Amino acid sequence: MNAVVQLAGVGVRRGTTQILEDVDWEVDEGQRWVLVGPNGAGKTTILQILGAQLHPTTGLVEILDEIIGAVDVFELRPRIGVCSSALAHRIPASETVRNIVVSAAWAVIGRWRESYDPMDLARADELIAQMGLAGMAERTYGTLSEGERKRVEIARALMTDPELLLMDEPAAGLDLAGREQLVAVMSQICADPSAPATVLVTHHLEEIPAGITHALVLDGGRVAASGPVDQVLTSEILSEAFGLPLEVTTSNGRWSAVAARE
Repeated sequence: MNAVVQLAGVGVRRGTTQILEDVDWEVDEGQRWVLVGPNGAGKTTILQILGAQLHPTTGLVEILDEIIGAVDVFELRPRIGVCSSALAHRIPASETVRNIVVSAAWAVIGRWRESYDPMDLARADELIAQMGLAGMAERTYGTLSEGERKRVEIARALMTDPELLLMDEPAAGLDLAGREQLVAVMSQICADPSAPATVLVTHHLEEIPAGITHALVLDGGRVAASGPVDQVLTSEILSEAFGLPLEVTTSNGRWSAVAARE
């Protein structure tokens, strides 16, 4: 299996604060990873590195066979699909769903003067339907529910057929129905053998879709555990990482965690 991501001895320091320290990690083709850990553990920082948005202070980062620091990141970034709140905040409320999705082909947000061929538009409409948004292509972003917006953002991230898909807390702020609709969409992506290698960051185990194959637990900027999901998302490992006795359970590919009863 070919490596999509390789991190060796990666560290990130900002002033006197060590955000990541000595991180070794590999993501292979076909793998679907979830990153979990307490606030401040370094999850979003790792995702910024994987998205070629941040250079590490120390260590080696190889993404899609390119070394960060020795490659033009503007050529690398189009090969990576990103769904994040930082990108969502830049989407105009007046832009239509179809334009938000199709404009990813030009790495812009919304239609300007660029043109798209019928294959691009058909691809956008296919992804919109795949996200459960059929009939909403002409709706504006500002009229969508929060859950619908999240699914539009994932469709946009997939528009260019990326080789790596990154999702940073896509279910944050959703109600129960919106979360479950989004998790169902993510489960479909994880189950699709043609989908790219995927890395999902979440704070809540209930947001992990079925089909996730591996997990990385971060604690204080260091790797607490890494490997197959059923070996990593255990009560013992997560209790240690979060500093609280937890009971972790799984049923039909879905996970949950609650405080352990005394």
